[in-house]
Amino acid sequence: MRQMQIRDAEQYRLLAEENRISVQPISPARGRILDRFGDVLAANRPTYQVSIVRERAGDLALILRRLQFILPITDDEIAEILKTSEKTSAFVPLTVAEDITWETLSRVAVNAPALPGVNLDTVLQRTYPFGPDFAHTIGYVGRVSANDLEEAGTEDTLLSLPGFKIGKISIEKAFENELRGVQGTLAVEVNATGRILRDLERTAPTTGEELHLTLDHHLQNFALARLGDQSAAAVVIDVRSGDILASVSAPSFDPNLFVNGISSRDYGALRDSEYRPLADKTVQGAYPPGSTVKMALALAALEAGSVTPEETVSCPGFVEIAGRKFHCWKKGGHGRVNLQGALRESCDVFFYEMAQRVGIEGLNAMNARLGLGQRPDLPFSGMSAGVNPSRAWKQEKQGNEWLIGDTINTSIGQGFVLATPMQLAIMAARIASGRAIVPRILKPQADDADPLADSLGISTASLALVHQGMFEVVNSDRGTAKASRIVTEGQFMAGKTGSSQVFSITAAERADGVRTQAELPWKRRDHALFTAFAPFDKPEIAVSVLVEHGGGGSTAAAPIARDLVLFYLNKGLPPIDAYPADQRGRIGTELQRLSSLILPPDNSGPVSHA
Repeated sequence: MRQMQIRDAEQYRLLAEENRISVQPISPARGRILDRFGDVLAANRPTYQVSIVRERAGDLALILRRLQFILPITDDEIAEILKTSEKTSAFVPLTVAEDITWETLSRVAVNAPALPGVNLDTVLQRTYPFGPDFAHTIGYVGRVSANDLEEAGTEDTLLSLPGFKIGKISIEKAFENELRGVQGTLAVEVNATGRILRDLERTAPTTGEELHLTLDHHLQNFALARLGDQSAAAVVIDVRSGDILASVSAPSFDPNLFVNGISSRDYGALRDSEYRPLADKTVQGAYPPGSTVKMALALAALEAGSVTPEETVSCPGFVEIAGRKFHCWKKGGHGRVNLQGALRESCDVFFYEMAQRVGIEGLNAMNARLGLGQRPDLPFSGMSAGVNPSRAWKQEKQGNEWLIGDTINTSIGQGFVLATPMQLAIMAARIASGRAIVPRILKPQADDADPLADSLGISTASLALVHQGMFEVVNSDRGTAKASRIVTEGQFMAGKTGSSQVFSITAAERADGVRTQAELPWKRRDHALFTAFAPFDKPEIAVSVLVEHGGGGSTAAAPIARDLVLFYLNKGLPPIDAYPADQRGRIGTELQRLSSLILPPDNSGPVSHA
């Protein structure tokens, strides 16, 4: 007795406390996500949920059947709850229904005497006020899966709480630790079976951090509306800071559907759509960039001294290299063109010649300097690095030697080269600024001026020549994107069109007459691309637009880029007099349609893309 009561008393006291006191985690409120102006992109709203404790319910299946007369729960959901209960302690609450209305909650409360073990709780649920606008960039939260539990280990007790949600993709997942906050604790007295008798001590949880993003919710909202029902993507980057102002993949989806578990029908519709709404085309989609990469080859040739600004190359419509004909997009050719004219009119033959002079290693090096073939350091899911091919790359990936034809194809953004819309926007930002702009999605908290990015090491003269060529693409009567020019002084845009083939044109098809893009099935049409920066005299933003199977970059992608530039510069819907006079009737109708789909300038509430 002396040994138990005196010598070992402390040990037995601790053992008794462990049997008597149970410490339970308290879920913290998830941190909000805000845009660059402080408007809320992801928040928490109070909602109601129903849970049930097996040890107090008695016949769990019977109580769930009774609840089925009140709550919209299916037989399959009941079966899943019963299955989960077999792996869970009897005193741990099981979630039965989430995000129910006050009316439904009241009906459950009225029937409480016949529903032993049923709890009614007020919880915070993640909500995305702008619906599809930020689905790919922010992502969504969802229920904790078995894989999540396995990865977290036994120490992360929050994940076992009923109804707890964690980030599943993109920013919500990448910043899970910051957004989740710190759990609180509740010490309760329990009996030998684990039943709670009374509360003893409570430590409040700490709310998760707020994330301030660089995104502009009005520009993002307009970009998604402008892309419409196409399978497309658009990126807008501040060329001075690297801030991502908009990153949009269309079509999008409503992330709110995933918070409590999306239905099989809704998920199937998203999964099976040929437009792939679940994929973030801005960073996951790697496409042949087409002629949008001709600026890189032009800079490589100028910096290597392989061409002078005045030198011309003859374009008869094709060139024969190593016994094979490589055609220009213009069947009759461009005649004699210099570098500036080749950019303006996108002459393939000129760049075939430059590629032979520079070689694949020179082109590969300039592509890398401009950001191609490199995965940006961004918190988005499934980002592609694209492909910036070289001799070593082909040998490693395919075990084959590099051929001159590979160089020719790479020179016009075909063959092995692949790039994401994000990479093309980075490329445009670097060309516009002459600096190694690094994209960022988190807004710095300090008010200090951003330090200048490092110089690309490209001469001012080379950059100026390429800038002028891009200016003429849009603003010259012979430019490939002349129909997308801006006429407002001080808002001129410089850009480059691109169209990348999805299927090669056979010799027989060329002999019979190549069909127009409109005549081809959708999936056989070229991808349409356009990269740009504006204003020309003092660049502020860089833009890239991709329209899958859109046909021509000048017709499908450039008009969208122009509208994004004008929306940014005018801080809202563009004025009609920013467009050429002969386009104002048609564009006025389009702007009126868009005005019904986007947020008004003074509104930061949700929007519907009906």
